Order: sequence, then C-alpha cells, then structure tokens
Amino acid sequence: MTSRTHDAPETTGGVDTHGLTHHAAVIDPVGRHLADREFPATIRGYRDLLGWMRSHGTLVAVGVEGTGAYGAELARVLTAAGVTVIDVDRPDRKTRRTKGKSDPIDAYAAAMAVLSGRATGVPKSRDGVVEAVRVLRIARRSAVKARTQAMNQIRTVLVSAPAMLRERVAGLDRAALIRVLTRLRPGDDLSRPLAATRASLRHLARRHQALDIEIAELDAEIGPLVEQAAPKLLELFGVGPETAGQLLASAGDNPQRMRSEGAFAHLAGVAPIPASSGRTHRHRLNRGGDRAANNALHTIVLVRMRYDERTRAYVERRTKEGLNKKDIMRCLKRFVAREVYRALTSTPTERTSQNDLAPAA
Repeated sequence: MTSRTHDAPETTGGVDTHGLTHHAAVIDPVGRHLADREFPATIRGYRDLLGWMRSHGTLVAVGVEGTGAYGAELARVLTAAGVTVIDVDRPDRKTRRTKGKSDPIDAYAAAMAVLSGRATGVPKSRDGVVEAVRVLRIARRSAVKARTQAMNQIRTVLVSAPAMLRERVAGLDRAALIRVLTRLRPGDDLSRPLAATRASLRHLARRHQALDIEIAELDAEIGPLVEQAAPKLLELFGVGPETAGQLLASAGDNPQRMRSEGAFAHLAGVAPIPASSGRTHRHRLNRGGDRAANNALHTIVLVRMRYDERTRAYVERRTKEGLNKKDIMRCLKRFVAREVYRALTSTPTERTSQNDLAPAA
C-alpha cells in the first residue's frame, strides 16, 4: 500500500485586538474565509490562538491591529514563535460604512490587508533598551506637564492674592519664588483669605519642588539608557538626551524595519509633499507622521539655525533664492532626518559639506 503526502495549504491570519479578548481569523491564498474565533487576551490565550491558526495550514503571516497597544504582547508572542507579524491599521470610516463593523469583520479585514499587500509595516519589537526609554519618558512627560500646571496655578493665585503677599514675591525668578513660597506659614485659621492663600501657594510650591526632584531622577535614569541605545545619535549637533529619547522611541528597538531614510522621513512627518499647480512648482510641509518625532526634529533645526554656522549659511543662501522660513525649515528637517536615520541604524555618518544640504530641498 502506498500513501500520498499533501503539503499543508498556506494561510494568512488576522487579529482584531481588544483589552480582554482578541478575535482571530484565517484566510486561504485566494482570500476565502476559513474560520474565525475569539480568544482571551492572556498568555495562554495567545498560545491557543497561534496553535489554532497553525491548525488550518502553513501560517505565512499574521496581521495584527494595534501592535502598539492591545496587540503589543500578542505581537511579541507571535514573533518569538517565528511568525511574521504585520502591523495593520483599522479600516477607515468609508470601509466600515459599506462593509459594517464587527470583530470577525475586522479580523478578516486585517488578514486581507496582509494578503493583498496593502499592509506591510513591521511592528516595533518593544523588547529592548529603547522600550525602557519609552516607558520612562511617559513618566517624565507627565511630571513635566504637572510641574508646568503647578507653576501656572501659582501665578494665577498670585494675581488675586492680597497685595502684601504679591509684593513680597514680586520680581523673583522661578527658583527663588518656589523657595519663598515653600516657607510660607499660613497659620491655624484658614477661614481668613490671606491664610488660605498662603496655604494654597505653599502646597503648590512644594508640589513643584517634588516634581523637580522626580524629573531630575528620571533624567538620571533615562540619560544612560539613551547613551547605551544610540551613542552616535547624541554626537549629532543639536541633539540632546530629550530629543534623542523621543527619536529613539519613535523608531523603536528595531529601526531596521524602516527600509530607507525616506521611510523614516515619512514616519517623522518630514517627507516633502508635492503642492504644485500650473506654473507653480513647490512642496509643502508634511502634517502627517509621528508629531512627537517631528517636534524633536524641529527643536534640532531651531538649535542649528541659531548656533551652527553651516546651517546659518545655508539659511542665508536659501533665503536669497526666494524660499520662506517654513520651506527652509522643511528642507533642514528632511536633512536632519537623513542624519538621524544613519545614526539610528549604526551606519557611519560621513562628514557633510555645505553643498550636501541642497538635496534636502
């Protein structure tokens, strides 16, 4: 008796992720729906999901919605198991109006996006030093925001405070103001407006002081991690630990997932967008992409425009050619993105001459 062995059919998976459950779907090479099923968003659920998908054939790739949120751990589990994971955006509103909205529909749509080639993005691995920098920066960002809010509230309270209290702190800089306010003695009777105002200002000043300490501690923790993750990035003119940390967080632990410096420029929202019409040939600023990364590049450009002689010469030359400030900054941000990409991907950054700034336009 002879037996014939058939190769397992190739399949593509799709997952619609949620906080407590994930809905998975499997399709064949021509897009036919094979099966869909819901799994709990737990480690065991992720393993069951993978085993279930593989039971339908040779799993080629899996499209996962929200690899930076609810699908982050699932993406890590699938990647560790040797499965190709593709980051899939949720369907746009037009598609949802025409095809409806449900977990199975979204799961099948994720699989179809991978099979058709519409979705090709490789998710961030989120398993290295850069992920540590990202989560620490979340705490730092909220601390800075709270400190700013405390300072604004101090100044608001002082506006309507009694004159004897306002005059006592008039003309003080921020550091001196905080020191004076932390030493205020409101007294025991807070029913008097002056005493209550002193108490309020003391609480706000001590909060500001505590946040100063917290931010300094976070800076001491984040700095060495940034240096460890991308020392070449910090060598670039105008790049400090704060901007470097944001660029690292935007690129992820696996910046090689971006196939070119043009892809990184699109990620950071600095790839020039054609805006030509008739006899007018120009490009405009890109308002898409990661706005935090775009802001980091903007900060670097501002520093270079003020302190870098090469950049100042470039701005002067382009101004004489008729470009306005926005267009010049667009060119500079595109050039800085090229330098940052080379530093992130550990490619030796060659010395750039003044003429090399022109291609950024």
